[in-house]
Amino acid sequence: MGGIADIAAGRLSAEELSENFQDMYPALDERQAHIEASRCYFCYDAPCMEACPTGIDIPNFIRKIQTGNYRGSALDILTENIMGGACARVCPTEILCEEVCVRTTQENKPVTIGKLQRFSTDWLMETGEQPFERAPSSGRRVAVVGAGPAGLSAAHRLSMLGHEVVVFEAREKAGGLNEYGIAAYKVPNNFAQREVDFILSLGGISIEYGKALGRDISLKELNTEYDAVFFGGGLGTVRSLGLEGEGMDGVYNAVDYIAQLRQSETKTDLSIGRRVVVIGGGNTAIDMAVQAKRLGAEDVTLVYRRGPEDMSATHHEQEYAQTNGVTIKHHAKPVALRSSDGVVTGVEFEYTQTNTSGKLEGTGETFVVAANMVFKAIGQVFVTDPVTASALSLDIQEGRIAVDDNRQTSVPGIYAGGDCVLGGEDLTVAAVQDGKLAAHAIDQYLRG
Repeated sequence: MGGIADIAAGRLSAEELSENFQDMYPALDERQAHIEASRCYFCYDAPCMEACPTGIDIPNFIRKIQTGNYRGSALDILTENIMGGACARVCPTEILCEEVCVRTTQENKPVTIGKLQRFSTDWLMETGEQPFERAPSSGRRVAVVGAGPAGLSAAHRLSMLGHEVVVFEAREKAGGLNEYGIAAYKVPNNFAQREVDFILSLGGISIEYGKALGRDISLKELNTEYDAVFFGGGLGTVRSLGLEGEGMDGVYNAVDYIAQLRQSETKTDLSIGRRVVVIGGGNTAIDMAVQAKRLGAEDVTLVYRRGPEDMSATHHEQEYAQTNGVTIKHHAKPVALRSSDGVVTGVEFEYTQTNTSGKLEGTGETFVVAANMVFKAIGQVFVTDPVTASALSLDIQEGRIAVDDNRQTSVPGIYAGGDCVLGGEDLTVAAVQDGKLAAHAIDQYLRG
């Protein structure tokens, strides 16, 4: 039943693909923004502000939209979150600021804070203005490892504080997951790179591409050559299913495929199967499943081992996948890959249940889902070798870097933030906050 011949590129025309990968949600125009801003109660003890990981003064920026002060509104946002444009598009506002909006409790219709944030930040970026200025030079140099949200946030704030920053990035482009790991329909029109350009236009920040920690540079070298170091390298590898034949044709890591998809201009060069299975329950699994459907897959099934309430993807994301043609099956775990002549043809799953002690267990009953392509999206893990293999070994706890409240590691002068640190929330907005907090801690460290 099929095989590799059922995987092909160009299942849809260039025009169809272009339409399928348009903006997930149209931006508010000026009239719509004013109407939406007028719904805000401008609460004194604003619960939305408390729920924002970066502490944006949400009522204040919304009030400035209402009064036509778009520049001031954008500054309120970007002062706390320099990647406020990306976060307005990818942040799960439905479980953060909008979930606690007073309008939610009163009428189950929150102020669309994310869309208003996008309106303001887009307005400022379109002007081409760099609204921030650098402080007088401190004469200090800081190395930043990783040009993702955490690294770029730290670099921007450090530059504002007067330090020279050199960023070491393993890939060919900056942006991290915003550039390589998020669904194309969430950040279309090359937005991730436009935001990077906006950040770098401050000055005082240089990026050295193709430089990976542990391969081209080491912590010991950076600690010797620079006055401080910030590590924001993210998570390095994908979890394995632990099934026989995982390396066969037709089985892919979702994060690798999404990275390839994000770098394709037309999407016509991307091969996709007629029948696709995605294994996982997070945002990457949802992004992969929806994009497979939009590339032309006929049947896309996402399978998760627990119930919908246990998925790390929000209810909003799950619903979005289902309304975009994705079938979601819960309470099933993969137990075997089916194949023919070394090519995947399906996945065998076992139904699961939660026992009285809360532990997940199989029921013994199985079923098979046919597939030409199988995507693994069961989470990523931090590769510790680059930060433990040198003379400056960082403290690792539960597989991630241990840091204090200031994001300082066990080695003085070396800081870390983002997905790689213990307690990291795996959110862009949380990574941006880590970078900002670390930058201020580094500034205090450098100034004695």
